[in-house]
Amino acid sequence: MDDQPGSLKSSIPGSRKVNIEKGSWMVSPSYLFYHFGTSGLSVAVATGVTHPLDVLKVRLQMQLVGQRGPLTGMGKLFFQVLKNEGTRSMYLGLAPALTRSVLYGGLRLGLYEPSKNVCNWAFGSTNILVKIASGAFSGGIATALTNPVEVLKVRLQMNPNLRRGPIGELQRIISEEGIRALWKGVGPAMSRAAALTASQLATYDESKRILISRTPLEEGFPLHLIASMVAGTVSTFITAPMDMIKTRLMLQRESKEVGSYKTGFHCAYQVLLTEGPRGLYKGGLAIFARLGPQTTITFILCEKLRTLAGLNAI
Repeated sequence: MDDQPGSLKSSIPGSRKVNIEKGSWMVSPSYLFYHFGTSGLSVAVATGVTHPLDVLKVRLQMQLVGQRGPLTGMGKLFFQVLKNEGTRSMYLGLAPALTRSVLYGGLRLGLYEPSKNVCNWAFGSTNILVKIASGAFSGGIATALTNPVEVLKVRLQMNPNLRRGPIGELQRIISEEGIRALWKGVGPAMSRAAALTASQLATYDESKRILISRTPLEEGFPLHLIASMVAGTVSTFITAPMDMIKTRLMLQRESKEVGSYKTGFHCAYQVLLTEGPRGLYKGGLAIFARLGPQTTITFILCEKLRTLAGLNAI
């Protein structure tokens, strides 16, 4: 993973062989397509598989807003939602979630290697700090560009009786709350994405390097599985509080229970004050249950797609 990106082999008809040496930044359109396309597609597939857990996560994060008390567990909430709202409710917001996954996922994973290569060119190193910085940059940029789709997804997930659909809901948000509402929670969202991408990719990248150097493992499914499971665990612990704050900010106007939070820091302070430290990890189990498998599926599928496209491993 610390090697420079190699060649786009001619394993796919019509693809052009491209060599990216240190200091050479010329790449073909086909290379860019495969590079970002494999990232976006792998994230979209992982998102589709784990979307019901994302719906549960949002519902869990909106429990007892501004209050302390016993919380409904993920299993109990799952059966409550199925009983009261039906199976369809587990896929609320799927369309914007998949749209965001292709765009956000493609940028988040796709910008990591170029960012790391720029740092290598500038500082002559790809150590763990460079990997963390590269992940944080790519995650933050990707979220800033795709935040409106995330706002739309969260709104749909909290409104099981909504009949207007994604386009209608988007028009309603703009007409009633203004276009700035589409960037509600963008600060915490960027912080979360920066922390998520930095922890996911840097941990995955470094785990692969350590496993390859200290164990008999080589590039392949066992290595990708172990490294992705480690990355999923680390990223869940780091990003759960930021994810909860992001959800609260995005649903301020939509939910009468949510208080008026001025900033992400104000939201965190209010949650700690009224709900205690445990409040920052509401939905934490659902986040792990979703992010763990999603991380594993994303990396394993992305590595496979990159191999088929003739690209080097991440």
